[in-house]
Amino acid sequence: MTAFLYSVTASADGYIAGPGGDMSWLLEFLGEEPNPIFELIGQRITALLIGRTTFDGDDPNAGDPEKEGAFEGQWDGPQVLLTHRPVDSPPADLIVRHSFDEAVDAARGAAGPDGLVNIIGADIARQCLEAGLLDEVIISTVPIFLGTGTPLLSGAGSYGLEMIDEASNKSPRGAHTRHYRVLR
Repeated sequence: MTAFLYSVTASADGYIAGPGGDMSWLLEFLGEEPNPIFELIGQRITALLIGRTTFDGDDPNAGDPEKEGAFEGQWDGPQVLLTHRPVDSPPADLIVRHSFDEAVDAARGAAGPDGLVNIIGADIARQCLEAGLLDEVIISTVPIFLGTGTPLLSGAGSYGLEMIDEASNKSPRGAHTRHYRVLR
C-alpha cells in the first residue's frame, strides 16, 4: 500500500519558512554534509506531492544548478502539484492536479502500490493528515528562532505520534532529526 510522509526542516520555534515564504535562513544549515531527511528516507521515496505555496516559494538554493530543487537537488522523479491556479510553463516531470482527491490519486499512481509519497508543504500535509492519509512525519529541527512565518503544521487538531528513529548530533550545524509514525 502506498504510504504518505511529511518531511520538513523547521526552526526551533516551529516555522518552515520565514515571513513572505523566505527560505534564505536555511542556507547556513545546508552545506557539504548530506541532507539529514534525504539520508533517512531518500531511497524509499517514489513520488512527491507538493502544495502550490511551496511550489511557488523561495528555494534557498535557487540559481545553483547542483542544489536547486527538492532535497537540495537530489530528487529526480515524479512530482504532483496540487493547485487551483494555472501553472505557466510547468516542468515536464510535473503532474498538475486541481483538486485534493485528484492530486492524491495521481501521487499514489506515480508512487506505485508499495511506494512512498513525500509531501512538501504545510497546507497539503495538513489536508493529508485530516483525510487520514498521513503515515509518517520526519522533522529536522535546526537551531534558529524565526519568530514568525509559515508554521510546521497549523489547524489540524491533535494527532499522536510515535517515534520511529532519531538522528541527533550527526550534524555539525546542529540539526536534530526525528522520524515519527502517525497514530490513528
